[in-house]
Amino acid sequence: MNQSSRRAKVAGLGSYVPDQVLTNSDLEELVDTSDEWITQRTGIKERRVVKEDVTASDLGYQAAQKAIENADIDKDKLDLILVATSTPDYVGFPSTACLIQDKLGLPGIPAFDVAAACTGFIYALSVASQYIETGAYDNILVIGSEALSKVIDWEDRGTCVLFGDGAGAAVLTPAQSGGILTNHLGADGSKSDVLKIPGGGSCNPLSQQLLDEGNHYLEMEGSAVFKFAVRILGKAAQNALQQIGLNRDDIDYLIPHQANIRIIDSAAKRLRLDKEQIYVNLDKYGNTSAASIPLALDEAAKKNKIKQGDIVVLVGFGAGLTWGATVLEWT
Repeated sequence: MNQSSRRAKVAGLGSYVPDQVLTNSDLEELVDTSDEWITQRTGIKERRVVKEDVTASDLGYQAAQKAIENADIDKDKLDLILVATSTPDYVGFPSTACLIQDKLGLPGIPAFDVAAACTGFIYALSVASQYIETGAYDNILVIGSEALSKVIDWEDRGTCVLFGDGAGAAVLTPAQSGGILTNHLGADGSKSDVLKIPGGGSCNPLSQQLLDEGNHYLEMEGSAVFKFAVRILGKAAQNALQQIGLNRDDIDYLIPHQANIRIIDSAAKRLRLDKEQIYVNLDKYGNTSAASIPLALDEAAKKNKIKQGDIVVLVGFGAGLTWGATVLEWT
């Protein structure tokens, strides 16, 4: 195939969530909150949580198998595995991608993680699409997988009501037309303190004091993150469209990061989209970070919400702070 005309397309999708459901009513037994309070402020009704012995690589492996089957491709033809995650099986190394590679029985092919928090899947798509466009690889497995329940303080009502566990995956292959048209990425490290896990890395190594103080749990300045998200979600989508000479009126369908219904509604208003043009499943799963967008994309595709030739925008934001958007022509 002529490399100058190569694009990457989504050839297959898959997703997986744990069986265990944690409802808002269940959380009323853990912290001072209510189903009404959570629903009105976030749009979340329930989320999935893993069992103690289940990891991000386990979830990602399940989603990957479904994506490979959906793509109708021999797994031995995969050239590369990319995993976006904020909750890797191990801190530092080995990568979760290498663990999934082993579970799939694919020794030898390159595999690595991408760390961009909730924007991770968009970042990974950007990397994968460029490998395909240059002809370096033909078939790439991209996974977003999170076991966030393992880094949540279940006594902190500001965070424990928001997050859930799950995984989504996509197989990318070359296309002569359609497929991924552009990717737009951004970051602002000066605001890294508003959403982080403060302990466990080289800045604040694991210690008994760290554990006693709860510094191994996710911390978030909710107001700061909300204001950032409301501003950046629609803007990131518009910036991506402008890169290829399109505008918000060209959007047929939007798959946003599933963080908060008020943030999604704000983006919809900025982009002048009807509710029928946006896929929302955060009521069932909460915020699954890097798994959020591929999980939603898989569900939307299987429900035939997206038609051949549609201009679809995937857009997200996350810790870092990071943001990004992918524009694709559905094939």
